[in-house]
Amino acid sequence: MNSLSDFLFIAYPYIAVSIFFVGAIWRYKSNSFKYSSLSSQFLEGKTVFWGIVPFHFGILILFLGHLFVFLFPGKVLEWNSDPMRLILHEGIGFTFGVSALLGLTVLFVRRITNERLQMVTNRMDIVIEAVLLLQILLGCWVALGYRWGSSWFAADLSPYLWSLVKLNPSIDAVSAMPVVIKLHIIGAFTILLLIPFTRLVHFLVAPFHYMWRRYQVVMWNWDKDRVRNPRTAWQSTRPKNN
Repeated sequence: MNSLSDFLFIAYPYIAVSIFFVGAIWRYKSNSFKYSSLSSQFLEGKTVFWGIVPFHFGILILFLGHLFVFLFPGKVLEWNSDPMRLILHEGIGFTFGVSALLGLTVLFVRRITNERLQMVTNRMDIVIEAVLLLQILLGCWVALGYRWGSSWFAADLSPYLWSLVKLNPSIDAVSAMPVVIKLHIIGAFTILLLIPFTRLVHFLVAPFHYMWRRYQVVMWNWDKDRVRNPRTAWQSTRPKNN
């Protein structure tokens, strides 16, 4: 059991981080055109809104929350020392967890049931969405079954992660945790490992500068509803705006 724990919580994180960096750089150098999410909104634009908005808001807040606890565990423990603030913290985290779960469920069902999307869906799209779904489910399970996660994350998991960063792994606290929490930790490193081979790689080149640029006006020269209809045949002539 000690050998398995050593592999899962010492070797595996380093393997995942190494593959993440090497794979991300290799993919960008070899095929930068596909270094994106390969948007499918032009193929189906109604259902995607109800999935992508709650998912992105939920996953972004969850990521930033986990990152803050990792970077500033002392501040988090100080904040959580007040019961009302602790309940507020946990409630907000769980709310955004449910938001991410519902949004990703909509996106997953949309991808496997829409005929147009199936034409541009590969195996890794299904794999990464399934892994993300499982990871968020485990996170919600942990939040409900093992309360005050932000506090024991700061007290136990943050020191473990910092020990990995300092190349002096200490896994005593992690090895004693319940199985569901261990699976959640392994799932996080698995997602990190898979990122270079999936659409998730697009967050590395997110166009944050768009937030400061002027609005861009996009004009349609055709009936977009008709074009997006799966029963509409491809036209033989070039579009007018080309």
